[in-house]
Amino acid sequence: MARGKMEVSLAATCFTPSQFPPPGYPEVAFAGRSNVGKSTFINGIIQERLAHVSSTPGKTRSINFFKIRHKKDFLLVDLPGFGFARRARTERKAWADLIGQYISGRKTLVLLIHLVDFRHGLLENDRKLQEWAGDHKVPVQVVFTKIDKVPKGKWASSLRKYSDPPFLTVSEPLMVSMEKGWGIREFESFLDSYLGALNY
Repeated sequence: MARGKMEVSLAATCFTPSQFPPPGYPEVAFAGRSNVGKSTFINGIIQERLAHVSSTPGKTRSINFFKIRHKKDFLLVDLPGFGFARRARTERKAWADLIGQYISGRKTLVLLIHLVDFRHGLLENDRKLQEWAGDHKVPVQVVFTKIDKVPKGKWASSLRKYSDPPFLTVSEPLMVSMEKGWGIREFESFLDSYLGALNY
């Protein structure tokens, strides 16, 4: 069965909180460490090349809001990557502050999609992101990326290892490989169900 294509348009590109668009549609934000495959994941979900794909970690410097017309309209929010980006420390701190202000102050944020590289699990910055979200009562869904880089026989043991200590996720962690096309339909089904249950 063919996947339903989403209608997508850029709503805003923001470098400061004052540039955030007025609250309206429910917002689903995507976040993850630099080089986790976030841009590839977003492009694969919306079936358009909107998020920039780069081999240089930390390419995204702004928060980008995309209007999505689908079964239920929403704003897809592409947050800057964090972690080992090859940028000055002051610039990395500015990104962290921007992400933190978005998560803490955005009332229309209904879900944070936390992308985690399955080869590494949740690292220090991933735990910090989860702490931010938990402190501000933001629902989180963990999606493990690049699962094709780990032998299938090690998936179960890796999941057990990464779950100690436990992490925030509204349902079981989803597992995807955009390179192989694994898990895309499962993610779309989860998102459609989640948005469909909202009182918006």
